[in-house]
Amino acid sequence: MKIHEYQAKDLFSSYDIPVKNYVLCHEAGEAGKAYDQLAMEYVVVKAQVLIGGRGKAGGVKLARSREEALHHADNILKLTIKDYPVTKIIVTEAVDIKSEYYMSFIIDRNTKSVVLMMCTEGGVDIEEVAAKSPEKIHKFSIDPLVGLPDYLARKFAFVMFNDISQVNQMTVILQKLYKLFIDKDASLAEINPLVLTDQGNLVAVDAKMTFDDNALYRQPDVLNLFEPTEDEKVEAAAKEKGFSFVHLDGEIGCMVNGAGLAMATMDMIKLYGGTPANFLDIGGSSNPNKVIDAMTLLLKDPKVKVVLINIFGGITRCDDVASGLLTAFEQLKTDIPVIVRLTGTNEKEGRKMLQGTRFNVAETMGEATLMAVEASK
Repeated sequence: MKIHEYQAKDLFSSYDIPVKNYVLCHEAGEAGKAYDQLAMEYVVVKAQVLIGGRGKAGGVKLARSREEALHHADNILKLTIKDYPVTKIIVTEAVDIKSEYYMSFIIDRNTKSVVLMMCTEGGVDIEEVAAKSPEKIHKFSIDPLVGLPDYLARKFAFVMFNDISQVNQMTVILQKLYKLFIDKDASLAEINPLVLTDQGNLVAVDAKMTFDDNALYRQPDVLNLFEPTEDEKVEAAAKEKGFSFVHLDGEIGCMVNGAGLAMATMDMIKLYGGTPANFLDIGGSSNPNKVIDAMTLLLKDPKVKVVLINIFGGITRCDDVASGLLTAFEQLKTDIPVIVRLTGTNEKEGRKMLQGTRFNVAETMGEATLMAVEASK
């Protein structure tokens, strides 16, 4: 689960992590009142969307007057950033920036621990730094039984700073951000940039947090912040119908029984030069209504050019699946090609039932995938 910058800053502030004051605005006209309320000569107007890259998309602007703040607010609220329309902004105090840094805590499944990541080059180009100069990014695994006591936090702080005042500030920020991360069952807590001001103070100019969906049941205050995206709404609706669904950005819709087979199907599509449009595990049922629901879900994506149905019949019999498909497609009206691969229990009977119908039947996974990739192109 993701939250907005201003919500993350509220959490930071509740743990005494230094942030700048802000005012949340839903309309452009509110930016003028926010400018007056902050009583600063310079303010920053920032789009609040659940996606990165706001600065490069024109969603972060410095305002030097009340009129300029109103102008930027009006323009930003008209933006759509990476398919996310901007419906709210914050007007926040500007900062005299001497230098920028990056820091985050993130879950690392390889080490089965929280990992602290730090870099002396923060800001909008941190992804470029990671790609071109990965040696500049320092990573430290945090032992969950040890946590981040003073001696470790100071050790990590000295990696970033030499000045003892800044080391002391960084030590406190590290410990408080780690405590917030653990207390709230976060999967990411990021400050980018962490700014050193001309006065020698460290301030979190931006804030980003995501949370473990499986732990939200014990985090009611975090769950109250949830604003589902359109993709998340679709995934939730699919879950209610008994599917495991994740939307991707490809052209080949996938309907598979079993999570492992679904992952293998996506890998095979990529191997043959295609792009999967989704991960969809429909489970073991051959119920025609379930097939209809799954196909309806896939066909809502305008990018889908072909559907690949990959079924392994274990307890579920392939002839039952074929019967379910035939029944389902009596109600579905679509011209999109549908490739079906059936293997396992009663596979020959199942394939025979689909011969001569609107389905393109394949015997092997490789054959089916190749047919789907060619159809998508």
